[in-house]
Amino acid sequence: MQIYLPIAEVSVDGLLLFGIGSMVGLLSGMFGVGGGFILTPLLFFIGIPPAVAVASAANQIAGSSFSAFLAHMRKKTVDFRMGVVLLAGGFIGSAVGVQIFTILRRNGQFELTVSLLYVVMLGTIGALMLIEGMRALRRRNDPNALLVPRKRHTWAHGLPLKVRFRTSQLYVSAIPPFVIGALVGVLAAVMGVGGGFIMVPAMIYLIGMPTKVVIGTSVFQFLFVTAFTTILHSVQSQTVDALLALILLIGGVIGAQIGVVVGNRLRAEQLRILLALLVLGVCLKLFADLVIKPAELYSLAAS
Repeated sequence: MQIYLPIAEVSVDGLLLFGIGSMVGLLSGMFGVGGGFILTPLLFFIGIPPAVAVASAANQIAGSSFSAFLAHMRKKTVDFRMGVVLLAGGFIGSAVGVQIFTILRRNGQFELTVSLLYVVMLGTIGALMLIEGMRALRRRNDPNALLVPRKRHTWAHGLPLKVRFRTSQLYVSAIPPFVIGALVGVLAAVMGVGGGFIMVPAMIYLIGMPTKVVIGTSVFQFLFVTAFTTILHSVQSQTVDALLALILLIGGVIGAQIGVVVGNRLRAEQLRILLALLVLGVCLKLFADLVIKPAELYSLAAS
């Protein structure tokens, strides 16, 4: 079922788009990540212009995050006070990121820059996830090895502006989550990603936030930051394809609900390994597209 996307100016298979949106929503519900680090490259692969893919992916992340947020809120695994701090940084970072996006696009460097960033980012994340997943798989029979020390103190605990986060059972500085939120906002605007692959491990290992709470709280942050990013892209760069975003959104909302259920039933280390392999596969495909010389340098189309 071919559908013409007016802003992207290409025709694509509607069922394929729906399937991509559902898969990314599934990842959002399972891992507490926005899924844009997979969604945006997949849109590249099916012929969506990078600028449109980045801007429209943010809208899909917002929708799937809302669906996952409702599920986590029912389970009471959302720290709203921590979420507000993350949001404050996220809004500022998003505004800065949209300006960077506009400058790169105006200078004609956007496609190359984003592709290179994705190769580096996906390669690093995929490798780290695979290593951690393999380690967790080897020690899964040792329950004590799987425990994350929630009360351990790091340099982040010595910073000023401390706030008590009751849901997370933490009393820490608001500066680290604010900075993390700002970084995620920049990534959402420039690369069309939710940033959960940075936020979730940073909040767990840097601040000591409980895993089940950080996932729900990160989804809460994605919801508002990516919605804000979509609005900024629509106003400033006009690169949001509403039809593309709608199809991805419908699939993402459905997939996110399924992902929350599946994530609660499967072993975390197995899921991390599968996700790592998927991330590395996408990385290799992007790298190959950058370095392999195409069969035809130019193509002619009859008008």
